[in-house]
Amino acid sequence: MKSNNRNDMDARSRKHINIACVGNPNCGKTTLFNALTGSKLKVANWPGVTVERFEGHTSYEDTDITMIDTPGIYSLTCYTIEEKVTRQCVMDDDIDVIVNVVDASSLERNLYLTLQLLELGKPIVLALNMMDIIKERGMEIDLHRLPEMLGNIPVVPVSAARRTGLDILLHAVIHHYEEGMEEYMLDYPEEIEGRIRKLTAMMQTDYPSHSSARWHAIKLLEEDEEVKQEHPIETGSVADRNYEKEIIQCKYAYIEKVMGEVLFHKSKKAAATDRIDRLLTHPVLGIPVFLLIMCLVFFLTFTVGDALKGVFEAGLSVLSDGTSEALAGVGVASWLQSLIVDGIIAGVGGILTFIPNIFILFLALAVLEDSGYMARVAYVMDSCMGRVGLSGKAFLPMILGFGCTVPAIMATRALETEHDRRRTMLVTPFMSCSARLPVYVLLSEMFFPKCSALVAFSMYVVGMGIAIVAALVCNRLEHGKANGSLLIELPEYKRPNARTIRIYVWNKLKDYLSKAGTTIFVASIAIWFLLNFGIQGLVEDPGDSFGAMIGHLLVPVLKPAGLGMWQIGVALLSGISAKEVVVSSFAVLFGVSNANSAAGMATILANIQGQNPGFGPLNAYCLMLYVLLYVPCVATVATVKKESHSWAFTGKMLVFQLVLAWAVSTLVFQAGRLFVLL
Repeated sequence: MKSNNRNDMDARSRKHINIACVGNPNCGKTTLFNALTGSKLKVANWPGVTVERFEGHTSYEDTDITMIDTPGIYSLTCYTIEEKVTRQCVMDDDIDVIVNVVDASSLERNLYLTLQLLELGKPIVLALNMMDIIKERGMEIDLHRLPEMLGNIPVVPVSAARRTGLDILLHAVIHHYEEGMEEYMLDYPEEIEGRIRKLTAMMQTDYPSHSSARWHAIKLLEEDEEVKQEHPIETGSVADRNYEKEIIQCKYAYIEKVMGEVLFHKSKKAAATDRIDRLLTHPVLGIPVFLLIMCLVFFLTFTVGDALKGVFEAGLSVLSDGTSEALAGVGVASWLQSLIVDGIIAGVGGILTFIPNIFILFLALAVLEDSGYMARVAYVMDSCMGRVGLSGKAFLPMILGFGCTVPAIMATRALETEHDRRRTMLVTPFMSCSARLPVYVLLSEMFFPKCSALVAFSMYVVGMGIAIVAALVCNRLEHGKANGSLLIELPEYKRPNARTIRIYVWNKLKDYLSKAGTTIFVASIAIWFLLNFGIQGLVEDPGDSFGAMIGHLLVPVLKPAGLGMWQIGVALLSGISAKEVVVSSFAVLFGVSNANSAAGMATILANIQGQNPGFGPLNAYCLMLYVLLYVPCVATVATVKKESHSWAFTGKMLVFQLVLAWAVSTLVFQAGRLFVLL
């Protein structure tokens, strides 16, 4: 009992504080959040990755801490969704301390947000991140003078990537919370400062419990619409015009003064990034270089992935044969043996053999992201996006679409207008997600063995091209124009962080395995039943099954595209649940235990050409095009509905994608046939 009482007293004596992590995009904020809380949020080098606030928990000594990761922003002015979410968070009375994460290597740019946060009047701790980069460049920051010029707030040097300085940061946070915030006021000219004092007094009179009266007074002088609506006061002649320009100039003038006193040896900054960017961000060469890099990625995905997949194939073969023998040995009914071996193991196991290819793809994408290159791709594509009527930010969700379309659709929240968001949702599914890769690998290695990587890579290029053309056509039909250019920081190139890459790759593989154990598992069972049961019950010939009946209904529609086989119709229909299920369907449809093995591919190819001798590389390429362009998986459809808040838009999008897939596949097939005849 004494022990329990002691535990109760300890629990009551523990403190709890809420901390908001706030900073510019690419300052290492989310990396720091992950390091402190053990979370595994996605880290990337462009804005829009975080468009919601995320919570994590940690503790230090006798204090329990709830940390909130906010979207990266450049200011507290509500121009974008990220800025709105972050501003709402830091204005929340539940936030006890703000940890302002600052990129030490870009201190001048980061300090503008710092000055705005200081005017809130809340306790602030400056986490000076990436100090290791400062040392590598031979630069120095005066860590005594900097806090003096920022109202004596704690300034703690940390390295989120190397996980150094974290305990000191938490100690400073708790100590500063207990000590309280000293009043900080940036010296504005008397013309502005006098008006701020008057408006502050008005705010305190009308809203006596308000904790950020001075900050709101400044925002009233800037004619911030949200502040004027939330806290309306009669400003009279005090705020006779918009003073935003003068206030911004004062802040930058002070930042220049700070930099002159705290930063030394700036001239020693390495010029390697600038030299590399002359090529990678070149207005003409930038896009071809990106395509060459992606081509190399797919070369590695096929060569290295195929070299590793033999282990998985051997394991699947042992599992399939062993299960079959074990079931037969205990007298399990033949139909149940078929369900387990030919349905579940063949369907799910066949997908698992693509893990090496998926692993290499995600590893390469993670390295490109963490090194800082993907931000350059978005920058290079900005002008192209503007020409087709999309906001420059639209390419960011499209890049995310290479991994998974669901988070890519969610990332459209970063776009300013509903019109931009919907148009980007319309074209983002054309970016080849990882779920389509097994289909590309299977078909390209069966029908294009000498150039399989190049053929699969072409699907990614075609997808990007069609997305851009579709956006252009929509823009011309609507007589629209781009609603905004891309504001993005180009980070310094850096060595990819092993922990960040490990988290990214594992999360992607985990999602892939989770889908194999759920969606693909259920779909494989459903396909087996469709192919083994018909009107008369259990059937020997799949041609008499319910699946064949459904497939035959689709044959007349798919035949002009060179896909006039009922098995293909069934595979495409099942692929709506998840694109990997197309491969599972082929395994079940053609009775192979591993569709990705050489023997499995040979069996599938022999069965296809046995039923349709004319089915060749042209048909296979059209099938890949159809898989690329037709409706996305049900998870993506549900996300589109959620983000667009419209069943009508979602339905129109699905019809558009079905028609486009059929039209492009048919055009390529008919043109290819004509070329062969000539």
